[in-house]
Amino acid sequence: MASPNPQWLQSVFDDCAAAPKLFAWTPANICSRTQAPSQTQASGSLVPSALDKTRRIFVLGVGNLGVLFATSLAKLVPRPPITLVVHRKELLEQWASDPSLTISRNGVSERMTGFDIEWWTDQKPDHGVVEHVADGGAIPNLLVTTKASVALPEIDRLRRYLDENSVVAFAQNGMCKLWPPHGRAYTSHRYASRPPPSWLACVTTHGVTSRGRYTSEHASVADLKIGSVLSGPHGGASSTYLAEQLARAPFLHGQQVLRADLWTLQLEKLVVNCIINPLTALLRCKNGYLFEKPDGPLMRLIDVLLAEASAVLQQVVQHPSTDTILNDARNTASAIDRHMLFERFSQTQLKRMLLVVGHKVRDNTSSMLQDVRAGRQTEIQDFNGWLVDMAAFLDPGLDTSNHELLIELVENGVNVDEASIESHFPVLSGQV
Repeated sequence: MASPNPQWLQSVFDDCAAAPKLFAWTPANICSRTQAPSQTQASGSLVPSALDKTRRIFVLGVGNLGVLFATSLAKLVPRPPITLVVHRKELLEQWASDPSLTISRNGVSERMTGFDIEWWTDQKPDHGVVEHVADGGAIPNLLVTTKASVALPEIDRLRRYLDENSVVAFAQNGMCKLWPPHGRAYTSHRYASRPPPSWLACVTTHGVTSRGRYTSEHASVADLKIGSVLSGPHGGASSTYLAEQLARAPFLHGQQVLRADLWTLQLEKLVVNCIINPLTALLRCKNGYLFEKPDGPLMRLIDVLLAEASAVLQQVVQHPSTDTILNDARNTASAIDRHMLFERFSQTQLKRMLLVVGHKVRDNTSSMLQDVRAGRQTEIQDFNGWLVDMAAFLDPGLDTSNHELLIELVENGVNVDEASIESHFPVLSGQV
């Protein structure tokens, strides 16, 4: 018997409130009329035209990934109009004093201008021009680069401004929540009386580190995979304008992939995030430290965590909700099938994949360790928590006890060293 809906989906079902009307603040709304530069003056962008409205890309979240994506998209020729969307009024104020993004690679920094910027809120501006999100219409292209924990809540809040012509691309770590088994339930509920948008997801292996507000270092250049999660009524979501722009953007090394391939890649990336992120956060170490002693207690813990993850993913492969993904694979050039996935998600194959990735990112600092050091909430509920929730949904008998313990340790801010790791995980000393 399957467990009840996950908490995020149940909260959507329990919410009967109408979608909020949101105002689009610009820097002009936070200063006096005489002091405030116009959006065009502040950013250097052109006056919007009808073509701009369909080509415009809104980047929701201007952290490290937001800076990477926005500066890369801005290198396209022709350059698409880009609007950055921030989550606090203070960020508009900071932007007004220096309307630019800075990205550095190999010690060379590049300052880029020409972006518009908005803060979307239900608070009406008390002076300046009052504008609604997307002029009260539909957002054409939305790239979501927030933390995983707030990605879907933010999109849910914006549902008034999303229609069948909208394309939304999620670019978070972790699994997109709109994959089976829960995606159709969400869209059927929130878009019961009208067609939903098309939903894309991105799997990125780039390493990006913060160097201050609106400033990031592209620490390790890797690649980006883009594909469809759920297509809207117009279909072909993975070949839309937004996906094409992401695939073409310099420095992203983007590639459009088939739906089944994207799903598989995102599950594999989830496993990497479930191991490297929380363990480096616990030990306050670089990624490579985890793999220095193949026979040490850390590697034994990694083996245990991989075994639990493998059991969950193999159950996911067997679940009927995966049929839609596998049917897509059969109807395309994808070679993915259940037997192949069952083997690909074995503990042995997952470990081989993890060691390859771990070597590539050995000199990087994980995003979760960056969050811990900055005192921010981590994404562990969207990594290890996803595994725990999915196990409960599929089969309450699945053992995810060590992932649950890992979540507890990270959320309590515990700092351990390798010598004491066995005392925190009884399975390593044969106590369970």
